[in-house]
Amino acid sequence: MYCIAACSIAYAQNLESIGKQNPLSISGGVSLNQIVYGVHGIESRRDPYSYYASGNINFSLYGWNCPLSFSVSNQNTSFQQPFNQYSLHPTYKWITGHAGYTSMTFSPYTVNGHIFLGGGVDLAPEGKFKFSALYGRFLKAVEPDSTRENAVTPAFKRMGYGFKASYGDGSSFVDIITFHAQDEINSIRYVPENEGILPQENLVMSIAAGKSLFEHFLVKAELAASALSRDTRAAEADENHPLAKAKLLYTPRISSSYYKAFKTSLNYQQDGYTLGVAYERIDPQYRTLGAYYFNNDLENITANGAVAILQGKMNVAVSAGTQHDNLDKSKISTMRRAVGSVNIGYAPTQKVNLGASYSNFQTYTNIRSQFVNVNQLTPYDNLDTLNYTQISQNATLTGMYMFGKNENKRQTLNCNLTFQDAADKQSQVKQNSGVQFYNINTAYALNIVPRNLMLSASFNATLNKGANVDSKTVGPTVAVSKSFFEKKLRTTLSSSYNSTFANSERISTVINGRLNGSISVQKKHNLNLSLVVVNRSTNKEGAAQAFTEFTGTLGYSYSFGIR
Repeated sequence: MYCIAACSIAYAQNLESIGKQNPLSISGGVSLNQIVYGVHGIESRRDPYSYYASGNINFSLYGWNCPLSFSVSNQNTSFQQPFNQYSLHPTYKWITGHAGYTSMTFSPYTVNGHIFLGGGVDLAPEGKFKFSALYGRFLKAVEPDSTRENAVTPAFKRMGYGFKASYGDGSSFVDIITFHAQDEINSIRYVPENEGILPQENLVMSIAAGKSLFEHFLVKAELAASALSRDTRAAEADENHPLAKAKLLYTPRISSSYYKAFKTSLNYQQDGYTLGVAYERIDPQYRTLGAYYFNNDLENITANGAVAILQGKMNVAVSAGTQHDNLDKSKISTMRRAVGSVNIGYAPTQKVNLGASYSNFQTYTNIRSQFVNVNQLTPYDNLDTLNYTQISQNATLTGMYMFGKNENKRQTLNCNLTFQDAADKQSQVKQNSGVQFYNINTAYALNIVPRNLMLSASFNATLNKGANVDSKTVGPTVAVSKSFFEKKLRTTLSSSYNSTFANSERISTVINGRLNGSISVQKKHNLNLSLVVVNRSTNKEGAAQAFTEFTGTLGYSYSFGIR
């Protein structure tokens, strides 16, 4: 298990409070979960005993807030120290610092959510000027090791820094962004030629601006340029590109390439509706080392509109346009397509809520079947994953109906339908294509308020249609929840029955049962117990092995505050 510590930013106090209240306050909490595991029929998928601990603490001294959080697990044996990732976010008035494993976002074309180990700062004083800066390690050095059963991908140590300066008041603004990252050649001993891993250097500069015109118009634009050297061992070269002239920041080489991205929009806003147009162009192979994924080699021209009708009960947002690739004419053919998105929300009464959406813009996301959550053994499974999926089409339909006029008996019916056209991608490598993903979920819930009792039943169905095989998983889930002792003790009993089919032939059945209980003592102490039994039977020779699996989780958490 690879644990990630999550930190929250605390709010600051004013120095004027000195002498009027306690100078120091401490708050936080700690939790410990112990997991026992047993299985029959297959090899163990985890240790018979494991633990997961996490905690957070915040020190506040006259408005200087220093929050710290951590996580500890015995699942990751490759680390000699128990803290896998940690971060610190002290805040004082308009100053926020970031230290440890953290991420920052400057813009979609420069720095965009990449995790790094280092430090950063956000300065947002009163007025029109704001400033952000960062420095740290974006990649850890990884030595090649072909002796391991699952060989790791080698990597150079990558250090980066950047800043963003902003001036404006929201609707009218100017942003200037610079980001630089470079691999350290001597951070690893060697890289085999067949790995294709080369030391890189990247410099990105961006300028963005927005202006409010004639009260109702808003124009925005961003122009970004990226200089990328794919092998810093190559000889230096003289280039005429503007980024190549910034030799104090970047060294142009014969392995250097230069790219640009541009986006602009014009919107007109009036009471009840908004109209706008947008243009976006991203060069082929455009990327920066400050983000994980990019859609590139595309030109988008879109028009959009949003309106609230039926006295605000219905909201409609529409975007439509054209998109094409092959901007540098290097491909044999050019893909042209109409792109668009529609989002509709309708709430005719307080008891009915309907929604529909569709988009065929490409996005990156992490999608999983609903049955991954239904069948997972503990809340700590699947905490960390780098499997991203490229979505080219996405459609959803949602509906919620609350019926019954009895306040002591509340009933809710939900229905959700999702369609996605997807291709798995990891590290910019397409794993498969032409896969359609369908999911339907319907759920009914009955809440008997005086008895603190809730009954629910749901049905899930997932269908994956690929080039060679169609697979589907279907099944119901039922649950009952009851609270005792003035809601201090909460219990839930649930069970699911899932059948998996391949090309209409049933290959396996999974039955699971869950019992969860939690009790709160003096509002600060909480005890949790979870028991999960999973049984899989097979209906086809050569299919996955049948097994029975048990997992028990005992947890304790404590929260405190000292003033």
